Amino acid sequence: MSSDAALSAINENASRRAVSGMRPTGALHLGHYFGAIKNWVALQETTQAFFFVADWHALTSEYENPLRIKEFVPELVKDWLVAGLDPERCVIFQQSHVKEHAELHLILSMVTPVSWLERCPTYKEMIQQLAAKDLGTYGFLGYPVLMTSDIIMYRPRWVPVGQDQVPHLELSREICRRFNHLYGEFFPEPEALLTPQAKCPGLDGRKVSKSYNNSIQLREGMDTITPKIKGMLTDKARLRRTDPGNPDNCNLYPYHDLLTDEATRAEIRQGCTSASLGCVDCKAILLKNLGAFLAPLQERRAALDANPRRVHEVLQAGNEAARAEARKTLEGVRCKIGF
Repeated sequence: MSSDAALSAINENASRRAVSGMRPTGALHLGHYFGAIKNWVALQETTQAFFFVADWHALTSEYENPLRIKEFVPELVKDWLVAGLDPERCVIFQQSHVKEHAELHLILSMVTPVSWLERCPTYKEMIQQLAAKDLGTYGFLGYPVLMTSDIIMYRPRWVPVGQDQVPHLELSREICRRFNHLYGEFFPEPEALLTPQAKCPGLDGRKVSKSYNNSIQLREGMDTITPKIKGMLTDKARLRRTDPGNPDNCNLYPYHDLLTDEATRAEIRQGCTSASLGCVDCKAILLKNLGAFLAPLQERRAALDANPRRVHEVLQAGNEAARAEARKTLEGVRCKIGF
């Protein structure tokens, strides 16, 4: 097949595709849902969406404990299904089970200047944040190249990202341009689909961290969530029930922004600033809304727990679908570079 024919064969529906992924490094919490998965659930209704478990990406920083990555994969997919992803409406697959990603990563690494990788701001930030780990590896430096291969493999128009991920996507666009310049037009440049920021501070006022156990996980029941919310830090300046508070300084109020309707939020704000509503009352409202939000998720989790093979079946079907698309892309790439 000629490169032009290969390009035509894989262009169908590409203009309405979206691609995104997540590293399997632990249980998902409310921040993951409102910051990413909620948007994914909407995208599966309007685009041809591909969502992947980025286990090779996890290996770039967790290479000393690869078995933990393997353990997290099915739990991550289960969290996605519980949160509303439907394998009948999107493709859910595991990155390492589509070997074409590795081949495209290798090819792209041949044409990507090292200086581009070294100047990536998120690379420098993660080196500082994960100072306890030895990240002086090619795999970690080349993270954006692997990410680029994951994205452009499916030739999407959209990549849902947060504002902090835009530099990585821009680097992917640069790599696309370089490949097209060297070998002829082939890869479309993916566009950022910015997701609304979801502020989910740690329950204790610190940044959410697995080591602090200060988040609300999607898999938790209300029996464990209730004491967490009741003990949650609120407005530090509000020492007594009769003191007026300020929702803008409250650690709990951002959760109302996500889970409570606008009219009730207005009542909470007025009650807080006038001291007619106490923090205990405010937490009770949040617990009620949180319970209503989590109820359908818990029902889906119970159904999945009753069918342990379901996650495996979803991944198996998704891996096959992703592989079929990836083969088309690699055939075109090989034609372009003359291999």
